[in-house]
Amino acid sequence: MEKDFISNSFFSDNERYADIINGIGCDGVPFVKGKDLQELDTKVSFGKWNGFGRRQKLRKMLYRDMVRKTPFGINFAIIGIENQEEIDYALPLRVLCYDAGEYEKQAVRIRKEVRRNRKGLSSGEYLYGFRKDSRLFPTVTFVLYYGEKEWDGAKDIYGLLDFTDIPKRLREKISNYRIHVVEVRKLKDTDLFKTDVKQVFDFIRFSKDKEKLRDLMSTDLSYAYLDEDAYDMVASYAGEEEMFKIKDKYKKGGKVNMCQGLREWMEDERNAGLEAGKAEMLVSSVESVMLKFNVDLGKACEGVGTTVEEYLKAKEKAE
Repeated sequence: MEKDFISNSFFSDNERYADIINGIGCDGVPFVKGKDLQELDTKVSFGKWNGFGRRQKLRKMLYRDMVRKTPFGINFAIIGIENQEEIDYALPLRVLCYDAGEYEKQAVRIRKEVRRNRKGLSSGEYLYGFRKDSRLFPTVTFVLYYGEKEWDGAKDIYGLLDFTDIPKRLREKISNYRIHVVEVRKLKDTDLFKTDVKQVFDFIRFSKDKEKLRDLMSTDLSYAYLDEDAYDMVASYAGEEEMFKIKDKYKKGGKVNMCQGLREWMEDERNAGLEAGKAEMLVSSVESVMLKFNVDLGKACEGVGTTVEEYLKAKEKAE
């Protein structure tokens, strides 16, 4: 839940949200400006409807991460963002429900408007609350996947269906629904992004290559200092728990000095490596004495000048 809060907080900035829409949805073309986005309710509900288009019984309530009403000329699109760290093998079904729920929300508003202005309606238009020329805003959800494991789940509804022995003619008539999963760690080009989304995604995708990050910061100052909420995103999804512990040390004026922070992380990693090496040597020495002289653990520890307690700590550290 903490990561959800951090990622939702980061993308609550509409300039970043627009950057995702432009970068992922429009191949980097800046169609959308953050100031024009409208935040929408993330609650999606499904219910049973009678023939008059009225909800009879609530069946299910879902909450998506984020959703914005986005202008394109005189039209709008409804665009959601889902932040995903683990692979959800049923994700196409969940996203389908999100998007269908958004369409249903729009249909509810249309039904109310149609019944308020019933003049000239056909019997079917009045009965179902939808005019012949009624239209819905297009809806899409972008899934930002931060996990280290390559996404091996389905990316459409077909990937969840068992078509065994289903005739081809029937199979071709079954509708598919594709989802859009963005594997952040496998992005080849982050130049599509114009805000600090680029820096955050780069820190996450290069999180195992500290030398690469140091090179980036030495050649581009935009990597050297991050806004605090951007830093929190990196700390959450780059797997660096120590980053939260040292943040206040390198924070000033709402910015965090990544150069100094990275230097400390690299030094900590080197020290941890040395400590692990020493622990392995101690464990190996004790166990060699036990095996060679057929003595118990206490005698072996005494023979190499350590204690059972120190051996157990070293063994835990070595593992």
